[in-house]
Amino acid sequence: MILLLAAAIAAAAPQAGTCPDVVTPDALVCRALDAKQSGKPEAAAQAFEEAAKASSEKEPATARMWAAAGNMWLAADQAGKAAFALDRALALPGLEAEQRGEALLDRARAAEAQGDLKTARARLTEAAASISDDPFYWYFSAALAIREGDKAAAQAAIGKALTLAPSDATILFEAGHVADFAGNDDQARSYWMRAAGSHPHGPIGKAAAKAVEMLGVVPTVKMDAQPPK
Repeated sequence: MILLLAAAIAAAAPQAGTCPDVVTPDALVCRALDAKQSGKPEAAAQAFEEAAKASSEKEPATARMWAAAGNMWLAADQAGKAAFALDRALALPGLEAEQRGEALLDRARAAEAQGDLKTARARLTEAAASISDDPFYWYFSAALAIREGDKAAAQAAIGKALTLAPSDATILFEAGHVADFAGNDDQARSYWMRAAGSHPHGPIGKAAAKAVEMLGVVPTVKMDAQPPK
């Protein structure tokens, strides 16, 4: 979700790894990008927020900083802080087209993580205007529909996700969950085995193989502890 936002922000920031030791929006964004690259989402979120607070709300980049902070708070499993940052981003000028759609999708994710399914669906519906060609949009819509108990909506959404990204392991894994939710064990097994086969050494592939085992069938894909060299 952060790709478009990060690209727009990074264009005006110093090169990562050479962040100046000063407190300016550019320097803070530089530190945020460094933290993100180092796998420290909480530090990245805090730096993005500090950069946004140090910037004028009239500048379009400020909204993007708040949106990036929200994305990083989601990565850090801090849904409440993510919701706050994303609400700030969406209230300011600066997010256009796909950028606004991504922020709305992240806001929906934050609401879902907080158990606020009504807000999650509302923000997701708003996001459709600009990012309905993003397979992750439909992936999340399917996952949300399961929580809402809406079998038809879940099946329709995962069908669109599969049309856009038929070989993506994450989407295949979720397709298995949708099939399982709909009571179709054979279809769930098929999707999970495809997910396991397309990403056998990653966490999604291993989780998919485990899901197949829970249905009572050992997957035919060999799940090595380490990928071959």
